Amino acid sequence: MTQLLCEITQRMVSTRDLYLDLLAKTLSFSLWPEPSWPLSRGNAQRPLARKIAVSLLSSALKRLNLDIVKRVDVRPEHRENGFVQPLYGETMIGAKRLRNIRNCAEIILTENIPGDFIETGVWRGGACIFMRGILAAHGVSNRKVFVADSFEGLPPPDIERFPDDVGDRHYTFDSLRVSLDEVKRNFQKYGLLDDQVMFLEGFFANTLHSAPIDKLSLLRLDGDMYGSTMDALANLYSKLQPGGFCIVDDYALQGARKAVTDFRREHSIRAELVDIDQTGAFWRKSKSGTLKQA
Repeated sequence: MTQLLCEITQRMVSTRDLYLDLLAKTLSFSLWPEPSWPLSRGNAQRPLARKIAVSLLSSALKRLNLDIVKRVDVRPEHRENGFVQPLYGETMIGAKRLRNIRNCAEIILTENIPGDFIETGVWRGGACIFMRGILAAHGVSNRKVFVADSFEGLPPPDIERFPDDVGDRHYTFDSLRVSLDEVKRNFQKYGLLDDQVMFLEGFFANTLHSAPIDKLSLLRLDGDMYGSTMDALANLYSKLQPGGFCIVDDYALQGARKAVTDFRREHSIRAELVDIDQTGAFWRKSKSGTLKQA
């Protein structure tokens, strides 16, 4: 009987691994070649003359039910490191950062660190879908995944509060505007939209301070800017339980990196900051440390 139980357990672990590996690859669109991109994609970032030309051409072709596209060369290492914003797929963070989410989440579950999961800045929802999938794969029903986003792109820089964001152009990136309905549909496609998923709609400055969150064990930041990153840290880090993880998806970006550096210094956070890939980093909250009140 003992041997039979061991065999069943091993098969369950194998099935779980297969599911989560397939989920990660599907969310990042790693199972398929990247299709050609519409030429109009990313038009807001082009020089004015080229922007106008592309817009006029695309509009004319659209009336004929046509489009003009460009080929893209997406290699396995691009998918691995999250160097591509896929035309399809629900996340652009890459395989390494997806594995980091799973590793952190499974340590939390193994060690029974209390608290829910959250991502602040979700794009199409892929990382949060993966978090919910991990909970489902482990049969966890007493933790929630909070999905925090404006669902209308990033805010213009608030220079009075956060002068480090001067000149930031993320608010002009149309590709970062993904509606709440689309994100919900993406959860639904994977059978993971249920009452364990909580949506926090609005800019972080307006929502995170009053979010109905008691404890967190996984805090994942993807706000790109200094202000968005600092708002998330200032409002949520005190809820991150000892032994929990703080992940910064966009640590390579100047604004996010500066916010993390300032916050860690202000609150005397000495936990080792570990690189995930060339973009992301994370640390584990000390089990003995406390957050200095701001």
